[in-house]
Amino acid sequence: MARPVRILQLVPEPLPTFRADVATLFGKYLPRHGVQCHLVGKGSAAPADNQGFASSRRARAGARWKSELSFLWLCLRALLGANGRTHDAVQVRDMVSIGLLALLVARMKGLPMMYWLSYLMSEGRIERAQGELARLPARRILRRLRARLVLAKGCAERWLLYRVLLPRADHVFVQSEAMARLVARHGVPAGRISAVPMGVDMEAVAPAGSVPKARSWPGWEGRAVVAYLGTLDRARCLERVLDALVLVRRELPSASLLLIGSSPQQADVPQLLDAARVRGLAEAVQVTGWLPPAQAWEYLQGAQAAISYVPRGALYDVSSPTKLLEYLALGMPCVGNDIPDQEAVLAASGAGWLAASTPQAMADALLAILRDPQAARERAAAGPAYIEAARSYRVLGEAVAQRYRNLVGGDHAGRIA
Repeated sequence: MARPVRILQLVPEPLPTFRADVATLFGKYLPRHGVQCHLVGKGSAAPADNQGFASSRRARAGARWKSELSFLWLCLRALLGANGRTHDAVQVRDMVSIGLLALLVARMKGLPMMYWLSYLMSEGRIERAQGELARLPARRILRRLRARLVLAKGCAERWLLYRVLLPRADHVFVQSEAMARLVARHGVPAGRISAVPMGVDMEAVAPAGSVPKARSWPGWEGRAVVAYLGTLDRARCLERVLDALVLVRRELPSASLLLIGSSPQQADVPQLLDAARVRGLAEAVQVTGWLPPAQAWEYLQGAQAAISYVPRGALYDVSSPTKLLEYLALGMPCVGNDIPDQEAVLAASGAGWLAASTPQAMADALLAILRDPQAARERAAAGPAYIEAARSYRVLGEAVAQRYRNLVGGDHAGRIA
């Protein structure tokens, strides 16, 4: 039997992490295949929890500048302490400056260095800064200056990422096939890129084959309810879903939208509810706030349809949304708009409805479900088997573990039974 692969992984989020592609993939499934993750992340007020990792270290929580310095110092100590006796590879997730530091130290110590690109952080900074500069009046000098600094940081990081870091990394993991093609266009050989899309922990969603019970939102019994599960931040442009609901209600006046989630930015949810009121949807839209997964799935099952709308554009066209996968895993009749990953999943599964990214197209797809809920449920019944076979973390974990063993080589390279 091959001995374990030991990875030192530096991540930008607070620990314990709630990202499934870290906690579930690296903390639960990869250890089953002999891949151990020693995690380093930022601090938080939450109780410490190893979450299945071989070890986890986090920086001190506190004032932002103090916590950032603490995190930088922790990363530096972890990198300097790594060697061939304690680790087989170093991996950095979504951090350009830390990635460059890790690349330097890994080269000095003769360790492979991988980079995990789950989101186009640099492009995101550039887009947000440009949007803020376009909105801010000229008199807001300090805020415009801050936006220009963020813009400069984004541009510098983008150049360093594609010109320096990714071409020199031993391997690059990305979120989707579309992101793999983007990275390849920047000169990284395709053989050094692996796409690892988001998945679903089927053991949590449907333990022993069971399905979460359905729960209606209080007072909405008997309504035609459309559910949306996930973040409600302004960048998601959920006003388009509101516009689709307006069109649906022309045929089904009781149709309502349950938004299961919230936003990290405090102002985003009130702005979204204001947009609903402007459209005459004040009584037809509710926000649950963040909920534990099991409770969120119960409200999802209590709806008649679910929607996964992701804005088209450079940032999200290369993404791999989880919400559509969870809808399919639960056997929910669902609509997904035409970003590449959702288009591929819906085509392969045959269990959902693909719509163009317009309110009218999404409304038409939702009405196809709501007009005949029984037929929609029968079509959606193919979803769980597809997710189990193609996008469960059980399957993804096995494939990623084999990739790590091949990359590290030596006596790690054999397949673990």
